[in-house]
Amino acid sequence: MRTRQERIFNLPPVVLWIVALLAAIEGLSQLLSPEAYLEILRRFAFVPGRFTFAFDPDRVSLAINSIADDAGLRAQAAAFFLGDGKPQWWTPLTYAFLHGGWLHVGMNCLWFAAFGSAVARRFGAPRFLLFCAVAAIAGAAMHYVTHMTDLQPVVGASAAVSGVMAAAVRFVFQPGAPLGESLGFAERADEDIAYRQPSLPLREILFNRSAISFLCFWFLANFLFGAIPMPLGVTDATVAWEAHIGGFLVGLLAFRWFDLPAPPVAFPL
Repeated sequence: MRTRQERIFNLPPVVLWIVALLAAIEGLSQLLSPEAYLEILRRFAFVPGRFTFAFDPDRVSLAINSIADDAGLRAQAAAFFLGDGKPQWWTPLTYAFLHGGWLHVGMNCLWFAAFGSAVARRFGAPRFLLFCAVAAIAGAAMHYVTHMTDLQPVVGASAAVSGVMAAAVRFVFQPGAPLGESLGFAERADEDIAYRQPSLPLREILFNRSAISFLCFWFLANFLFGAIPMPLGVTDATVAWEAHIGGFLVGLLAFRWFDLPAPPVAFPL
C-alpha cells in the first residue's frame, strides 16, 4: 500500500515565502545601527500624523507642542517622524513588513502560518496576497481613525494576521473542514475538499460553538495586547489593538469577495 510522503514544511509556498521574507527583513534590521533603523522606520513605518498634517498641520503641531514641556525627548522623536510632513502613501502597506524584534515577528509568523495556510489553500496565491494587503491597509486605516495626530511609528504584520484569522473562521469549523466535524470519510483522497467546504454565513457565526469560542479567545488576546503593550525596539513602536480589529473586521466581512463559489463535494460510495 502506497502512503503519501508528508513534507517537512507542510505550508503553501506563498505562506512559506512570506514568513521567510518577514524573518529576512527582521534579520537585516538587526544588523543596522540604531540610526539607520530609525531612518528605515521613518521611511516605511506607518505614521498617522503625517497624513493628518497634510490637511490640518495646526492640529498636529498642537499635539507636538502639548508634549514638549514635560517630554522634550518625545517631542523631538515626534518631529523626527513627521519629517517634511508629506504623507507617504506606501506606508499603510510597508509597515506590515517591519517588526520590533524576533519575539514580535516570531509570534506573527506562527499565527500567520497556522491560519494563513488554510486561507491560502482556499484562495490561491494571487487572491491571498491581495487579501493580506487589504487587511494590512485596513489595519492602518483603523489605527489612523483613532490616532490621527499620533507621530509614533506603527509596525508589524498583526493586522494582516488578524485578517487571515478572521477569514479562517468563516470556513475551518464547517463539517469536513480542517477543524470541523469529520464527515466519516475513511480517507480524504483530495485534501482540497477540506479547504473548499461552504463558508459559514455571518449570521450563523454566533450559533457555531467553535467559531464563537475562537472569537472570544481572539478578543481576549487583543484586550491583553491593549492592556500590556509590547515594546518594539529602540522607538517603543507598537502595533495597537485598533489595527488588529481593522484587519479582523475586513477578514470577516470581505471574505466573500475573495472566495470563489465552493465546488460540489463528492462523497465516496
